[in-house]
Amino acid sequence: MTERNVLIKPVISEKSYALMDQGAYVFVVDPRASKVEIREAVESTFSVRVESVNTLNRKGKRKRNRRQATFGRRSDTKRAIVRLKGDDRIELFES
Repeated sequence: MTERNVLIKPVISEKSYALMDQGAYVFVVDPRASKVEIREAVESTFSVRVESVNTLNRKGKRKRNRRQATFGRRSDTKRAIVRLKGDDRIELFES
């Protein structure tokens, strides 16, 4: 798995912005990616030092189809909370 395929997108929410003040950033990542692969992808993409990586798997919500009485599901996702060392920052989020 290449570093480009590991990070899918950043998570933009109130909680993720509150974590930025503590030096932590949240990304949606490939479900098959390990913590080591996530660490290497963040370090090479943003030129920062990573202190720790925490991951969590989120189940997709069950959604009702309005036209029929059927139900569908959103896809499952995996998120990574990446904490950076020292005063390192990712400028993508700061602007």
